[in-house]
Order: sequence, then C-alpha cells, then structure tokens
Amino acid sequence: MMAASLLRRDKKATAAHLKADLNRTDNSSGVRQLQELLDAVLNPEKPAADTEAIDWCKCLIAGGEGFEEFCKTVRSYDNATLCGLVWTANFVAYRCRTCGISPCMSLCAECFNNGDHTGHDFNMFRSQAGGACDCGDSNVMRESGFCRRHRLRTGENIPSIPRDLLLMSEMVLPRSILCIIQYLRDGYVEPDTSTERDLQKVLQQLEPQISFLEELTKMGGAMRTVLTKILTNQQTFKELSMGQEENVYAKKNYDKYLSALKNSGLVSVEEKVQGATADLAVGAEGGAGAMSLLGTTGPGSPDESSKEEDQDGGQSVGQRKRVKLSSSTKDSCIIESLKHKCFLEELLFWTIKYEFPQKMVTFLLNMLPDQDYKITFTKTFVQHYAFIMKTLMKSHESDTMSNRIVHISVQLFSNEELARHVTEECQLLDIMVTVLLYMMESCLIKSELQDEESSRHVVVNCSEALLKNNTYWPLVSDFINILSHQSVAKKFLEDHSLLMLWMSFVSFFQGMNLNKRELNEHVEFESQTYYAAFAAELEACAQPMWGLLTHCKVKETQEYTKTVVRYCLETLQIWFDAIGFIDEPAPNQVTFHLPLHRYYAMFLSKAVKCQGLDLDSLLPDQEMLMKIMVHPLQIQACLSEIHSNMWVRNGLQIKGQAMTYVQSHFCNSMIDPDIFLLQVCASRLDPDYFISSVFERFKVVDLLTMASQHQNAVLDSEQERPMLEGALTFLVILTSLRIHLGMTDDEILRAEMVSQLCMNDRTHSALLDLIPENPNPKSGIVPGSCSFEEMLSAVADFKAPVFEPGGSMQQGMYTPKAEVWEKEFDPIMVVLRTVYRRDVQSAMDRYSAFLKQFGIHTGNPWPPYKERTPLHPCYKGLIRLLHCKTLHIVIFTLLYKIWMDHQNMSEHVLCMVLYLIELGLDNQVQDNKEDEEPCIEEHCHDSWFPGTNLLSNLHHVINFVRVRVPETAPEVKRETPPSTSTEASSYGQNLREAQVFSLVAERRRKFQEIINRSNTEAAQVVRPKSSSTRWVPPGTPPQLVTEILEIRESMLSLLIKLHQKLSSKQNSLSASWLEDMDTSRHAHGDGITAIERILTKAATRSCQIKRSIQDICGKVCPPVPPKKNSPTDKKAMDKEERRQRARERQQKLLAEFASRQKSFMETAMDVESPDTEAAMDLGASEVMESEVLYDCVICGQSGPSTEDRPTGLVVLLQASSVLGHRCKSQDPKKLPTTDEEHIYPADTCGVAHDVRLTLMQRFFKDSSCLQSVSIGWDGGVYVQTCGHTLHIDCHKSYMESLRNDQVLQGFSVDKGEFTCPLCRQFANSVLPCRPGRGTEAGTWHAPTNKKTSVLVKEVEDLQEKLGLFPTESNLSKEMELVIKDIKNTTQKKYMDYGKNPGSPDNDFLFMYSVARTNLELELVHRGGNLCSGGASAAAKRSCLNQLFHVLAMHMRLYSIDSAYNPWTKLTQALQNKEADGFEEERPEVPMLFRDVPSLLIIFVLTMPQPLRKEHFTCVVKMLYNLQFTQALAALSTKFRPEERQAWGTSGALKKNAANAEKSFEALLSHVISELSKDKSVYQVNAEETTMLSSSVWSPQSIEFSLQQFCLPFLRLSCLLQHHLYGDNLPGCLEEEEFSSLAGCLGLLPSTPQPSNNVHSASCLEWAVNAFDLVTQWCAEVTGLSQMHAEQSLTLLVQEPQWAAPRLLQLPDNYNIIFQYYHRKACTACKKVPKDPALCLVCGAFVCLKGPCCKQQGICECVLHSQHCGAATGIFLLINASVIIIIRGHRFCLWGSVYLDAHGEEDRDLRRGKPLFLCEERYRVLEQQWVSHTFDHINKRWGPHYNGL
Repeated sequence: MMAASLLRRDKKATAAHLKADLNRTDNSSGVRQLQELLDAVLNPEKPAADTEAIDWCKCLIAGGEGFEEFCKTVRSYDNATLCGLVWTANFVAYRCRTCGISPCMSLCAECFNNGDHTGHDFNMFRSQAGGACDCGDSNVMRESGFCRRHRLRTGENIPSIPRDLLLMSEMVLPRSILCIIQYLRDGYVEPDTSTERDLQKVLQQLEPQISFLEELTKMGGAMRTVLTKILTNQQTFKELSMGQEENVYAKKNYDKYLSALKNSGLVSVEEKVQGATADLAVGAEGGAGAMSLLGTTGPGSPDESSKEEDQDGGQSVGQRKRVKLSSSTKDSCIIESLKHKCFLEELLFWTIKYEFPQKMVTFLLNMLPDQDYKITFTKTFVQHYAFIMKTLMKSHESDTMSNRIVHISVQLFSNEELARHVTEECQLLDIMVTVLLYMMESCLIKSELQDEESSRHVVVNCSEALLKNNTYWPLVSDFINILSHQSVAKKFLEDHSLLMLWMSFVSFFQGMNLNKRELNEHVEFESQTYYAAFAAELEACAQPMWGLLTHCKVKETQEYTKTVVRYCLETLQIWFDAIGFIDEPAPNQVTFHLPLHRYYAMFLSKAVKCQGLDLDSLLPDQEMLMKIMVHPLQIQACLSEIHSNMWVRNGLQIKGQAMTYVQSHFCNSMIDPDIFLLQVCASRLDPDYFISSVFERFKVVDLLTMASQHQNAVLDSEQERPMLEGALTFLVILTSLRIHLGMTDDEILRAEMVSQLCMNDRTHSALLDLIPENPNPKSGIVPGSCSFEEMLSAVADFKAPVFEPGGSMQQGMYTPKAEVWEKEFDPIMVVLRTVYRRDVQSAMDRYSAFLKQFGIHTGNPWPPYKERTPLHPCYKGLIRLLHCKTLHIVIFTLLYKIWMDHQNMSEHVLCMVLYLIELGLDNQVQDNKEDEEPCIEEHCHDSWFPGTNLLSNLHHVINFVRVRVPETAPEVKRETPPSTSTEASSYGQNLREAQVFSLVAERRRKFQEIINRSNTEAAQVVRPKSSSTRWVPPGTPPQLVTEILEIRESMLSLLIKLHQKLSSKQNSLSASWLEDMDTSRHAHGDGITAIERILTKAATRSCQIKRSIQDICGKVCPPVPPKKNSPTDKKAMDKEERRQRARERQQKLLAEFASRQKSFMETAMDVESPDTEAAMDLGASEVMESEVLYDCVICGQSGPSTEDRPTGLVVLLQASSVLGHRCKSQDPKKLPTTDEEHIYPADTCGVAHDVRLTLMQRFFKDSSCLQSVSIGWDGGVYVQTCGHTLHIDCHKSYMESLRNDQVLQGFSVDKGEFTCPLCRQFANSVLPCRPGRGTEAGTWHAPTNKKTSVLVKEVEDLQEKLGLFPTESNLSKEMELVIKDIKNTTQKKYMDYGKNPGSPDNDFLFMYSVARTNLELELVHRGGNLCSGGASAAAKRSCLNQLFHVLAMHMRLYSIDSAYNPWTKLTQALQNKEADGFEEERPEVPMLFRDVPSLLIIFVLTMPQPLRKEHFTCVVKMLYNLQFTQALAALSTKFRPEERQAWGTSGALKKNAANAEKSFEALLSHVISELSKDKSVYQVNAEETTMLSSSVWSPQSIEFSLQQFCLPFLRLSCLLQHHLYGDNLPGCLEEEEFSSLAGCLGLLPSTPQPSNNVHSASCLEWAVNAFDLVTQWCAEVTGLSQMHAEQSLTLLVQEPQWAAPRLLQLPDNYNIIFQYYHRKACTACKKVPKDPALCLVCGAFVCLKGPCCKQQGICECVLHSQHCGAATGIFLLINASVIIIIRGHRFCLWGSVYLDAHGEEDRDLRRGKPLFLCEERYRVLEQQWVSHTFDHINKRWGPHYNGL
C-alpha cells in the first residue's frame, strides 16, 4: 500500500526522505518502506527493457542528490592503486618486456604514455581477446614502469568514507543484482531445443541493467568494496536467492535455476547411475585428496551416453570407432553438480551458461582491483572451471567464447600469488589435467600404427572439431600460464599421480595423424588434418613441456627430472606394448608425432646440460633403446622418401608435413629432440647395428655392392640416388650436430642465425621469427633479448632500406659478414633448417658468389667442412659410429663405385662420403686397449678390415670381393677358369680370401646377440629368418650368381684416383706433393681440395699413411673401368660432342636475344633512370626531316602518318590537381597532430585562381573573362606518353583482342585503357600525329630582319584568316575523338567555369588550358625553372608538339571576333573611346588584369599552323611589353606613398631621354601617374603598406622583382618555342636565367652581354609609343565604375610565382599520428572510424570503406580523391601504417613510409615496434605524385568499385 504512494511521488524527494529515515537509530520503518518500494520497482515480472527500475535505483542510491554528483563524490574517495582498465578485442595496448615480470603484462595507452619507457623493449599491440591494464600491480610488473598516477600509493591520503554516503547502495544493490539474476534464470533455455537460442534477446534486454553495474564499478574503490560485500556475502544470498515463500513467481524462478544446475557436473546425472558400478574401486585411491569444493575426475566415465554431448547422435560413434577409456578417478567429487553460496557464484554460473556475454565479462573484470573480490572470484572461477570447458565444447561460437574465457583467466592466473593460492586450496592443477583428459576423450580413435588389428593404443582424431578448431586452446593456454610460475610447477612435478595422468594425456597424441603411403593410385581426398595435429602437439604437449623445463635448470631440481624421465619410459613401454611393437616398424607408415619420445629427449638433454646428472643413470636397457630409436629413425627415412617423391600419391599435404616438421616454430620441439634421441641411442648401441639399421631404414642396402648392377627390391632406380644421399646426409647430421651435445646457448643462437642469414638476407623480424627460441611464450625468454641484438651485430652487416628504381621497395636487411662466410658457413646446419630444398641451393650460390668476389675460389665450390665444438663427455660414444667396420665398408664400396662410374652415384654422395671420412679423422676414439669382449673380433666373420679405427683402415688394401650379381651383369666371366695348376691354386686362394658383405645379415646377428644377452626368451622375440645370409626377394627375374671381383685397392688409393678423376689429369698428385702442400688454402674449394685436405690430415696423423700416399702417388695408373664395348664409347663421344654443339648454339641465341633486348631497352621508355638518356624529342626530329617516319609497335611497319592511315602516340590522359596544390611558401604544410593545429587551404594556387576568376566574372563580360585566365590548376588534363607509336587502325584491333581476352587485367578495356604493346606502360588513348610537312622547315626557321611593325601587321592578318575547316578524313575524326577523350578525362566541374556551361567560350577556355597545364607541369618536373636547360626527363617523351596540333585544329573552329581581339589592344593605341551603345553591357577585362601566358597560348593556337618562328617571336615580344607593364603596376602598389611620390618624380625626368621606352624608371613613373588618376587604386592600402614594407626599394631590388615577375612568362614561352621549333634550351646559372631565356626568345639583341647587367626593360620593343599604350591600359583600370578600388587592386597584384608542390610534412615518430588519429572522430559522421585514413595532400581525415560516409554508393576515400586530387588520392591508413593510392577506378597498396629501427615496414602494425619516417621513401612518393607516374611504377593495381 505504502509502496504505491511512494511510487507516485517524485523520485528524488522519495530517495531523500528514505535516506533520512534509514539514518535514524531506529530505522525499521525506513527499511520496511524501502523493501516494499523495491518489491514494486524491481519486479522481475515486468519486461527487462523497462528502464524505470534503473532510474529508481540511481535516485535511491544517490539518496536525493543527482546521480552524476553522487558519482563525483564517491570517486573522490577512490583509494585504488591499480589502473585495472578493462578492454575488449581490437583495443590498442602496450607491452613492455623491460618492465614486465609476467610475459602477459599489458598497459593501456594512457598509463604507458605517462610512464617512462624510453629505451625499453616495448611494442604496441592490438588485443586479440581483450585484457586489462596492469599498471600499479607489482605482482605483474616492476614498479619503475608504473605511470605517474599509479606510482603514488594513493591509498594513504584519501579521507575515510562517511558512513551514510553508501548506506543506500548497500540496501538497494542486493535487490538490483538479484533482479538481474532472476531475469537470467528466467530467460535461459537449454540449447538442445531445436529453435535458435533466444539468449541474445535476453541479453539485449538486460543491457541497461548490466551497464548500470558497470557504471558502478567505475566509481572507484569505495563502490567496489560495497559491491564485493554484496556479491560475496553468503547470508544475503541465502535470504534473497529463493525469494519469499508466498511469491509464486520466485518459487518457479528458483526451480528453473535448480534444474539448470543439475547438469553442471562433468558427468550428467543419468550417467552417474551407469557409472556407479564401474567406480567402486575409486574410494580407496581417491579418498585422500577429496576436495570440499569440487575435486577432479580422472579419465573416468565421462559421456557414456554421448547423446547429450553429440548433436550427431549414435550413428557417428560407429564410424569414428570412438574408444572409451575407464581408468579410476582421482576424485569423484568433480562429477558432482555445482552448489552456489553467494551471488558472485551464481552470476558467474549464468555468465557461463550464456556463453560469456561481453558486458558481463567486462563487469566481472572491472571489479578485479578489489583484492577481496579478486581472491573470491578466482576461487569461484576455478570451481566452475570444469563447467566452463564443458560449455565451451558444446558451444557453436567457440572462437568468441574462447577469447572471452582467456580474457578472464589471463588476469587471474598470471599472478603467481593467486595461482599458488588456488593450486593449494582448490586443486587447480588436478582440475585442469582432468578436464583436459575429459576433453580429449571425446575424440579418441583406435591407433592404426604398427599392428592394426590387435592395437590397444588410442589416439586423438585430428579431424574432430575439437582439434580442428583448436577448441582446447583456452584450457591449454591457462595450463601453460600457471606452469610458468615456479611454485605451481614444483607442485605439479612433485605430484606423481598427476604426472602419470599427464603422461597418459600426452600418449593420446603419440602416433596421431598416421600417414600410410599410397602405392597404387593418387589419394582422392587430401586431408588437411595435419594442421590440427601439429598445432595440437605444439600447444598441448610441447609448450607445457618447455614450461616445465624452465623450472628444471639447476642441480636442486634433479629429482623432478628423474621422475619425469621415469614416467616417460614407463609410458613408452606401455605404448610399445599397446601397439604390439617387437623390432621392426610397419612398412609404409609414418607419424610425425612422438611427444613421449620428445619429452624423454628434452628432459635427458636438460639433465645432462644443466643439472649435471649422469646420462647412463637415466637410460633404459639396450633392448628398450633399440625400440626407442625405431620411430624417430623412421621419420628421418620418410623425410628422405618424401623428398625423393616416393609419397607423391599422398598429395601435397605430406610435403606440407615434412616442411612443418622442420619449420622454425616447430623444429626445436620436433626434429631437434628426435635427432638428439637418435644421437643418444647411437652413442649407447652397437655402432655396426646402428649403421646397418640406418641403411636398411633408408632402403639402400641393395645398392651398397661392388657390382655394377644390382636389384633393389624396395626402390625404383630413380629413387636410389636421392635415398642414398638422404642416408649419408642423415649420418653426417647425426655425427656432426652438437645442438644438445655440448654447445652453449650463445653458440646455438649464433649457429642458427648464421644458417638463416646464409640462405638469404633477412629482415630483423623475419630473423626473429626464424630463430627457434624456446617456444613457450610465457617462459619469459623472449626473442629480441639483448643477446640476440649483440649476436646479430657480431655476425651480420645491416643493409639500409633502398628504393629500387623499378618501384620495388627494399626493407632494411641483414647480410652475413665476410668472415662469417669464410669461417662459419655450415652447410649441415643449413640442410637441417631448410624448409624448401631451394634454400640450400640459394645458400650455396651465395657462398660461391662470396668466394668469387674475394678471389678465394672461382669454380663451383663444394660445401665447406666445418670444425665442430667438442662433444660433452656423456656423448663420446657417438664417435664410435665413425669408427666401425660397417661404415668403413660402406665408404669403401661407395668410393669404388664412384671411381668406376656406377649408376646412381653423384657428386653429393662423394661429398658426404668425404665429409664422413673427415669427421672420422677429426674425432678419434681414445684407444684404451681394454676391449671388453675380444671374442667379438674372432667371430666377426667379415675380415674386410683388421680393426675399427679409421686411420688404420684407410690404407688397408682389399684384394678380392665376392659379390652376388644378376647373370646379365658384365662382371660375370664367361670363360672357364684356366687349368694351369699354379693359377688354379691362386684362384682357389682368392676364393678363400674374398670378402662377403651383407648388411642385413650383420644387423640380424647383432640384434640376436643383444637380445640373447638381455633376454632369455629370445626365441619368442626374434622372428624366424631363413637360414641363408642373404634374403632373396621372391620372383626376381634374372638369377643371382656369385662372382669374385679383383679390387686391390684401399680407401687411400681410391681417394687418390678420385683426385685424378676430378682434376682429369693422369698423375695429378706427384710423389712429393705432401711436402710442398700449403694447408691454408684448403678451407674452401671443390672436391679436389676436399680430397687433398683429407689426405693431408691423414698424413699428419700417421706416418704409415704418409708413406702409403707417397707409394701410391708414385705408381698410380689410370682407372680401368669394366670393359665397355666400343660402340657405346663412340656413342658417348658423339653425345658429348652433340652436347657441346647444342651449348654453343644456345650461347649464340642468347647473345643475340640479349643485344635485341638491350636495343629495345634503349629506345623504350625507361621510368627507372630519367636522367641517363639524351633527348628523344619527337618535336625536334619532326621539323628537320622532310617527312617524319613512325614505327608501329604492333605491325612493325615504318612509315609516315597520313590523312587516311594516321599514326598515333600511345598516351595516358589523367586529370591532375598537382598544380592547384602548390603554395607560396617553400616549406610543406605540417600534418596536424593536436586539436590546436589546422591546415588552411586558402593559400593554394587552385584557390587563388578560382577567387580571381570569380571576381572577374562579377564585373566583366563573361566571354572576355574566359580568355583572361587559365583553368586546369585543379582537375587539369595532363598528357604523357611512353614515346611509342602505332597505327590507329592497328590499335583498334589490339583493343578488340584485349576485350576478348578473358585474363584478369589490372585495367578496364571498356574505359579505353590498355598497356603499350611494346613497353607495357599503362595508357588510355592515342594522340594522332600530324602528317609531317617538313617542306617549309627552311623558310620557317629563317632568321628574320623585317621590322617589328611589319611583323605585327602580318600577325594581325594571320589572325584574320579564318581557319580552313579540315577536310573530313580519318585523321580529323581521330583528332575529334581524342578531344572527346580529353574532355572525358576530367570531371564536369573542372570544365565549366562560364555562366552558360557548354558554350564555345567555355570550350575554348578548357582547350587552351590543357596546353597550359601540360606546359606548367613540365616546368614543375624540370624543378620550376629552365636552368638545367637541355632536354629533361619530361621532354624526352614529351608529346606537347602533337598535343598542340590536335588542340590547334580543334580551336580553329572558334575564331576570335576581331572587335575584341586582344592583339589590337596590345599593338595599337586606340584614340577615341567609342561610346556607342555598349555602355549597358559589361566591359571587357582590362589588359592589365589578363593572364599573359594564357594570351600567348591563345594566339599560338588560333593562328594557322604551322606558325613561322618570326611571327611567334613577334607575339612573345608584344606580350612581354604587357607583362612588364603589369609588373610595374603590381610593384607600384607595394610602395609606401612617399616612395611612390619619389619614384614618380625621378622617373618623369627621364621620360624625354632617348631610350625612355626602355627605361624602367620612366615607365614606372608613367604607370604611377596614370594609375593615380580618377579612382586611384592606391587609396586602399595607404595604411597597410606602411606596416608591411619597412625596407626601402633600391633600383637593384626593383630590377630583381621585375625580373621575378616576368620569369614565369619567359619560361613558358621558351618551353613552347622548344616544343614547336625544336630549339634547344640553354642551360645556365640561376642568376642568369632571365638573360639566358630572353636571349633564347629573341627579346635581346644577339650580341652576348655580360649577364649581370641585363635590364628587364632593355628587352622591351614597342610597336607604337610606349607611353600612349601604357596610358590606354591604365585607363581601362581606373575607368571602372562598378569596381571597388581594393577589388581592382587584388586583380592587379597577380602572384605568378608558386613553390613546387609538396605533400604534407609528417612527424618523425609514427606514434604521434597514431595516438591522435586512431581514436579521432570523423568530422562527417561523428563516429570513430573503424579504418581511419588521412589524405597526405590536404590532411583530410576520412573513413576508409566506412558505410557511414557513403554518398550515392561511393565511399569517402574515393569521393575525397575525386574532390581533392581529381581522382588521384594518396591516403595513409592509420591502423596499418601503409599508403594506398587511388587513381581513377583503380587503387594499389603503395607501401609504407614509416620503418622501424631495423628499416622494416610494419604493415597492419602487427609487431607494434616504434616506427620512424623514412625520408627517402617519402620523397619518392612525392616524386611519383608530382610526376604522375603512379600508374607506371606501381604494378599491382585492382579495381576498388567505389568501396574505399
């Protein structure tokens, strides 16, 4: 009742009243009233979206004051010392490795910028999953890195909170939280209902409520404390959670909650009943660790009834052969459903149920700065951990959910204190391991490795979603995170039952993703499961392993290592038994995943390297070692098979696996441990056994025979060579790699770095990525630590980033120093680390280039041999491999085979054989003559070699060898043995002596022996073998027979013979060569050098060998290969000769081709080096010859351009606003990076011209205005050509063929675009060439001596002549078409400046402005002046001459009305002012306001072509007079009044002098007096100028400014003359430019004058009296009745001088731009753009791709490019640091002008290192913009469809 009345009253008043009531000592009535009010307001039956309830809550909490003020007040009591700012995905944050204790540390931008991190190793990153700022948290980062705000312990000086301030909050908030929870209970539906879940809807309605909670958390520490109390108070929860008894709604609501809880255990209720029988045994084992909170299940009985778990129900179970495991559980209570004791727990429960809505996550995280909350929340999180993962597995949005889970867990588990606390109190480790097991059990299948039928092993199925989508990632990530804390890792390593569980988890991955070799047809479906498999092994097995290893580094942790090793071995034994493994691996199968082997290997390595343990104490017996070695060896052999193309039928993915296995992120968790494990096995097993196993695994046993022919049961002959090379290379790697056998970390880093740099020059980031670091990202060993940089500078030189002329931008690269190539290049390491085989070749090419460059060796070098670091004593046994008979027999056999040229031998084989010999010589076994079992010597029935030492075996001569060969082999002797007794007896003796060698037999026997020694039941283990020593494959066609070969060689003699063979000299080694040997040059070279090096080494180690060498060298004879019949010999000779001839032919062709190419390159355009070529000026050549001939680049014919078949120039027309963006000042404008800075566009050339034209149009006749200025400063059409010509009809057919060509082109044929058929330069039109009438050339150029007045008259007559309409011809049609193209190039708005668009006047203006634009741009390209003279880059391919003719032809259609012809005004003083009837019409533009260059172009274009040069000169002279007078007028306005007076009077005296007309003083004074008449223009600025110019004008300064004023006109006239008549441009100094140009134009008499005293006035030449003419011109200005004086002043003072166009000046540090713009709101849509971009021309800030700023379907960047650059835009993408260019309908990524300290781009800011402006690149960008060469230099263009 009372509540209803309260509800009607004003909220604020009610709140104040209630607060007062509650503050009394007896507050019961207040409490009652409040409760009733809240019952009414917070009624969960009302729709959630109703915000009334929130408004009430806000008012009540604030207790009568405004909510905003209340927030302020509470904030003032904030005692938090942590920042704790929470952010979501895509937020930009910072990480500083120098300050971080935990590698997950992150800072918000504000805290980062307010802290001091100069010189630290930091980077900016875009958050993937969200995060929170750690500033102020000393558990995660060092205090030195705190920002200014969080450095002060703010807690101390904050006043304590008045009790009544938060009183209402404590009363109201529990109800408001309950209300939210009730809504959540109400809205939840189980996901298995088939309808799409309505959870999103519920969440949307709850948005305001949750936002309200978020607002509260942001009020600071005081409010968080209140919230924590409420959320964690168990009493409150008890009272409120069930709702009052009588409330039916509350009851139902609570029931919903209970039913949702029912299934929250890992195992659902029904399953428990089934599982109960299985779990009877649990009690005994699990009792001890039973947990109150929750406990863990082992891989116990989860999902018996997988109906619930699996949407796809029962049928799939059968297909996938899912396997159930039942091992006893460690703790049964994890299976129990959850029970909640406080609001926080239930709130988290619903957060999980609703799959972690972002707002809820943010709220829960925002509370973390409160310590009590943090601890409770972490415990709650752990308690729900199993439930979280269960929900994750079912989720459809597992990616988003994973990110949100990690967002929370990383905040909790990165803190060592907390992690230790929950590990101890809540059994966190048990929970994690159990949940991981539970997760993986849902996707187990039977392993098919080894014995498919009876295998008991199960592995994960990599094609399951759980693995394919990486769903396990959050869990594994948390596990790795907590293992990075030492205290937690120790607990893990001490808990044996946990370790055992973990090992069984790892064994799920042992042997996963098994590959079976396809032998018949190609597999039809290539599975891509290997990605999942490699990711799973790396993340779920290797990274936790590295995490554990970081804590096993010291002697004190020996016990841990021993335990892990023990469990590894036990689990391996279980695995071998489960897969039914005896001694041989199953053929044609390979799995790359052996995590158990790798755990074992890595812990062994650590134990020996860091903990000083004895290796033997950790090794199993020989039999187990033999088993352990099998699978890693199988992988090495399969790698070789894959590269030998034996697995091609398995598709590309098998190559992918082989590459991933050695790739830098995986190699030290995969191939390195495997090789190390094999090294351990090799050092402990019998070397003969090991070697023969290797050759057998690699399937090359049959090849190792002395016979020239053999049969191989398992390999095709083309696979034999690569497999043999593979086997030998593997042995070399095995015996020479020292990564785990004694190298220090620094040495390893150095070796890795050198091998990567030798393959290719690398950028810093690529190198960081390629060096295998400890892959556990949380271990704190971060790549890029100090030692990395030091090492890098020790081994490499930095090559600064360069810009190659072709437009490809190089990044800063590191390249190996010379001494590294010389001493440290290690081909073996390179082979081990290359992902692509071509990289090995690349390293060798670079090596040989180095040797050539330094003159060390010129031929094809062999891989150099590198000395190794000494072995750790534990692994000395490895050397025995190099000193065992089996290997020596193989080496001997191979040397012999190579010498005899048997098939399938190669240089690589020899190289590896020599490498092995040399390794053996360098690593001698310490002979301690205590042969444990001398018996072995006797019953070793092969007496090839007397002992095992390589040195003594080298010179041992082998006489006869017994071989088994096919009958067809050449060795088989056809004759019967001779009968003579002596011979016969010796033959018999040979038989006895002859050596038999069979690897397989050898290995079997050894194996048998070992087994007998260690195992009495040998009988059951060894498979029965046939009695013969040699296993003969069944069904081999030719019979094998035994033959005896006479050899009589030793390894030494074979080496010497091979030396001869390689050097192709009979006696390449003289008997005395050892004496005069110089050893220094042996390090680098080819095979000859290698052999010499080996012989020298052997000779120095043993005198006996030295003697043998000298003997052999003395009596050496050429090798006798097995008899070859002569025809084959002849054939071979022919073949050789034929090859030689073919080679010569090829050379010839190549040379011819190269010279052709060269000549093409010389004629073709070359964008690359503009200044190297001399002029190729079409204009000049045209005039000289009688008729110009053009080559058509399509049909190749050469001929003139005719009316019927015109030839045209390939041109690119583009609209350009470059000229319009020029400013007055030389310095570029700065890009604003604060709110105070701005760019004002008003001072640009384009704007200035617009203002001028608009002003004229206000007062003067339109048609006259349109001839007084030029347009095209913005949006003018620029024409450029590559200089190639083609017939226009050829071009049309070329376009047709392009149109039908379906290939994707970067251009649009429909828009007329194409690439020049010769040089492939981009173009879009063809400019017809005027047929060459070279006949008048002579008269044309003839110097004239006519009087000026005569010429003036002639010019006038020429203008009167009406243009002859050209006859209709192909040429004229084409010309009209080009005009149309030109008009279509730019937008309408850049063409229509007249009052009536489309009028002839308007067209006329546009036409002559095109000429103006092209001339002006050429000037800009020449650097703004003509001092450099000659033909510049632009002139070389200029098409101005052709363009002029086309324009002229078009403009002859318009004749200038003679009444208005400006020529008369230039050359005649008109006496009377005609006051006829023209008064009412607007006046014409006064001559002094007109733009002189425009007039010049108009005259030239409207007079009949070709124009005689004398007439051109005459026009220039007359216009110069006008230009000079304008200069005087403009100058005079800058004087102070008294100065003006003085100059006026002083000049008046000179008027009567003889040369008054050529004296600037006289003319100046005349202008001053004339302009002072009537309405004087000088009235305006009398006041201002006094302020402006304090300087006094001297005659020198006046002369200088007059010259400056006239120069632009002279430059343009000169250029025009150059293009029309081919005159050369004189080069000169800048000071002399004026006189040089004036002379060139014929304004100066030709007598050369000393340049310094050329006066601008001396160039004048008047047709009539100068003073009369000037009077007339001035009168036009002063007689203007309508105009105000200041307006005429602005028109009078023209500014012809503009600085070169520049892009904006960018700040040096990219961060300045990024911080200001990436959060800046767009001016148009007021939102922060997702992809902000900046225009580098004008500084506009635009949304890239944003739909917000679209207009008529065009996005903002494209719109802006049209508006600002006439369809050319240069934009810097703020979030990517790259520049994109928009050109018309295409765009391209240009690259970045910001590079990091190592000269690298950082596209998309992925690395987030500080970036700095690269001036060179920015200059190149500006250069391309100004010269309009974007289209030619950048190659990768694509259409943007207006979507940018």
